Amino acid sequence: MTSQYKKYQSEKITPPEKTWVWNMYGAGEENIGKEGKPEHLPVPKPGRNQMLVRVDSVGLCFSDVKLIRMGKDHPKLYNRDLTKEPTRLGHEAALTIVEVGEELQGKYSAGQRVAVQPDIYQNGKSTAYGYTIPGGLIQYHLIGPEMLETDEGACLLPITGDMGYAEASLLEPWGCVLASYTQRRRLEPKEGGVMWIIGRDGDEREYRFSAGLTAPGTIILTDVPESVANLAAQTSATVVVRNGLSPDQYKALAAEFTDGNGFDDIVMLDPRSAELVGDVAGYIIRRGTLNLVGQTPLDGLVNADVGRLHYDYIAFIGCQGPDIGASYGEKRNRCELTAGGTSVFVGAGGPMGQMHVQRAIELPNGPSKVIATEVSDLRLAALKERFGPLAASNNCELLTFNPQTSEQSLHDFVMEATGGQGAEDVVVSVPIAAVMAEADTLMHKDGMLVFFAGVPNGTKAHLNLSTVYMSNAQYTGTSGLTLGDQFQVLNQSAKGSLNPGRSVGAIGGMNVAKEGIQAMIDGRYAGKIIIFPQFPDLPLIGLDDLHKIHPDIAEKLEPGNMWTKEAEEALFEKYWKE
Repeated sequence: MTSQYKKYQSEKITPPEKTWVWNMYGAGEENIGKEGKPEHLPVPKPGRNQMLVRVDSVGLCFSDVKLIRMGKDHPKLYNRDLTKEPTRLGHEAALTIVEVGEELQGKYSAGQRVAVQPDIYQNGKSTAYGYTIPGGLIQYHLIGPEMLETDEGACLLPITGDMGYAEASLLEPWGCVLASYTQRRRLEPKEGGVMWIIGRDGDEREYRFSAGLTAPGTIILTDVPESVANLAAQTSATVVVRNGLSPDQYKALAAEFTDGNGFDDIVMLDPRSAELVGDVAGYIIRRGTLNLVGQTPLDGLVNADVGRLHYDYIAFIGCQGPDIGASYGEKRNRCELTAGGTSVFVGAGGPMGQMHVQRAIELPNGPSKVIATEVSDLRLAALKERFGPLAASNNCELLTFNPQTSEQSLHDFVMEATGGQGAEDVVVSVPIAAVMAEADTLMHKDGMLVFFAGVPNGTKAHLNLSTVYMSNAQYTGTSGLTLGDQFQVLNQSAKGSLNPGRSVGAIGGMNVAKEGIQAMIDGRYAGKIIIFPQFPDLPLIGLDDLHKIHPDIAEKLEPGNMWTKEAEEALFEKYWKE
């Protein structure tokens, strides 16, 4: 007898005449759906350059909250009148192609499974599935040029093998997590760019520049030692000398040579003033570098723009010299967790924080000790229950800490756990500048601080940037993902080194999608909420409670009540109707 799961995966899909859909007509939860319910609208027929797809599963994401609160004022909606042209939430979607238009024949086929890469650019303009393009909280919808003809090509990822639907819809958030540990910063001087080298009066050190000085088209020198001036003179770049500048003149310099966009690369030799470093850092272009070279610590903490570290991928690099070029390159600037080290995850109890914890535990040659910190004891208990067995089986020590209920500070806890050395890696999933600054105090002198959660550009926090050049500390951040990141999740899942399904915290059907959004906002479940649009009547169920409602499905879960493909198959047996 063929299982319901196998029948559902058939290439021959007969769509209904109408589809249930949660359109969004304005800001606020009250504008999702009609009178608090989904609408029943006709299923459209695809045009020549379109496809009809079935939505199999959708992950709810906290980033949707910004769209719910801002409505037409969200940057990706460009002041669209949602009452006339509604959008739809749901950018973490797994789809099955149902019908293919004539122009797409041969490229796509009925029954083919795909996941969405929602971060889309068309002709340089930022759009997104689930924002500008209505997303996956619908049973059937059309896909056309808006998703198939982007600046990066089609924003669809073919799903091969036997990956489950819930897992496939989690490729997007998991891709964002993996992107945190892949190099997004530019780590070499830009070819043809503008480099500004700033020296310090009295510094007569004999500097070298083993690599990188031949890249810039323009080199601006400010108070540099004679050795550096001689090196610049030997290049083919246009060399400009501007000595004696004060910080109030930097803006005019940037306007003159970069149209105010900022310098591609800045080098500061023998820096001493934290305030000056902060002033100079404000003139780094997006994806630009600030290379600090010196042997003396700064006189304090640098008030750095932590928003730009996350969104603009600016790079703070450095070395003690005298080779200025030694700061550049991936060999010196890591982005992966330290093997055998201690990793701290701040804000570990939320769905994305849990993903970081899970990845660290599952990572081959990953950290030997993971510290998960969170301000909710309930979330920490859930995290311990979910990932404690996994950590034990992977020879990884998992520690949890709530700074609000402990008499000990987070700093003291981490120092005690690391013998006073600090953690090799600290990952922050809380978009609060004060929390980001505190996280900096938890680091080992050559540690890595990752800002996973973003704060607006211009948000400042005090960081100990002396450690960048004195001890090779790393400060990184990432925003968004690429298809390549999602492919990486697929590959790691196929190899068994990553299980995306372990991130599921609750499941529900189409009718409870709005309830699921509120549950996500309230933080009701520790993991991700997955909506199965083809099951209208599936209630919202946390996996920890699944045994009370469906013990036959719950028995298919992994220890710690973690989702499995077998549990998904059992769910289809119970809820899918042909």
